[in-house]
Amino acid sequence: MKPAKFDYYAPSELQEALELLQQHGDEAKVLAGGQSLVPLMNMRLARPAVIVDINRISALEYHARTPDGGLNIGSLTRQRTMEQSELVRELNPLISEVMPLVGHFQVRNRGTIGGSIAHADPAGELPALCVALEAEVVLSSASGERTVTAEDLFLTYFTTTMEPTEMITEVRFPSWTPGRGWGFEEMARRHGDFAMVGALALLQLDGKQECQGAQITLFGVDGTPVRAVEAEEMLQGRRVDQSALEDVAKMVSDSLEPESDLHASAEYRREVGGVMARRALTAALSRAREGAKA
Repeated sequence: MKPAKFDYYAPSELQEALELLQQHGDEAKVLAGGQSLVPLMNMRLARPAVIVDINRISALEYHARTPDGGLNIGSLTRQRTMEQSELVRELNPLISEVMPLVGHFQVRNRGTIGGSIAHADPAGELPALCVALEAEVVLSSASGERTVTAEDLFLTYFTTTMEPTEMITEVRFPSWTPGRGWGFEEMARRHGDFAMVGALALLQLDGKQECQGAQITLFGVDGTPVRAVEAEEMLQGRRVDQSALEDVAKMVSDSLEPESDLHASAEYRREVGGVMARRALTAALSRAREGAKA
């Protein structure tokens, strides 16, 4: 099929794009990589009256180290750029680990960081990554900008707190904690498919090899990425051994309330959610121990 009729604008300056969004409001959609919007338009599941193509706004395509060792990423930065970046690998190894699993490389060649986050697919890796790393997202409009945490950005399936007159202009990841271990696991039917269930884990150990801090984030199990807060708290101050890992898996499975769809049943997602959390935490534990030896 072909998309419904629309007016097309291709501004070269950010302010021009923001003014177009201000002018057209709900009738406008931002086109970045187009990997989600264009198929929806072709199937006429989305019928925007106005398209604001931001691909000419080169000022939004960058990634840079912050003075405190964090990482700021412009919203138009391609996913493939992040996958191949040595700076990203140095500053945030979890991002480098996740990026190759975002779709296929053809998708990552065009897909953007901001576009994937704005799309807010609950099975998408990038929204979950932002929640796991406690990233901040800069939302800009013609009247100014505001910064929200990733956890506060996502409301439910494909829905964010972003206003129709706003667009994502930057994603800010905090500095990486030295010695922290990380793990990422997902279950998909085929490589490049959206995950049926996935998990990211971060783990910090103290000198006694006891948990000083843990973060476990699940995706594909609810309308937004989910932090397994009870499991994180259960690990605090505890030696992370096989018994603790099994306790985490059970606690995560018991806490999830997923829905069934054509890809997987709720029961499957609940059971596999615990398994993915355990595997991600196991990888994080191994890396945390290696970091402690270094």
